[in-house]
Amino acid sequence: MIDLGRLLIVLGLVAVALGVVLVVLGRVPGLGRLPGDISVQRGNWSFYFPLGTSLVLSVVLTLVLWLIGRR
Repeated sequence: MIDLGRLLIVLGLVAVALGVVLVVLGRVPGLGRLPGDISVQRGNWSFYFPLGTSLVLSVVLTLVLWLIGRR
């Protein structure tokens, strides 16, 4: 259980650091408005669904978690 506690603390610190970086930078460079993202604009109404961005983030996070879990 001690190892799980340490892992959660480290993951929390990484999440906080990532949050600070995102606040400072404003957004992640290279993400958003990728090919495959759905954007519809009609009059004063707009809809944006980041499908391509979601797929890229899913693949990256899957690879990172797979690499962490291999230990």
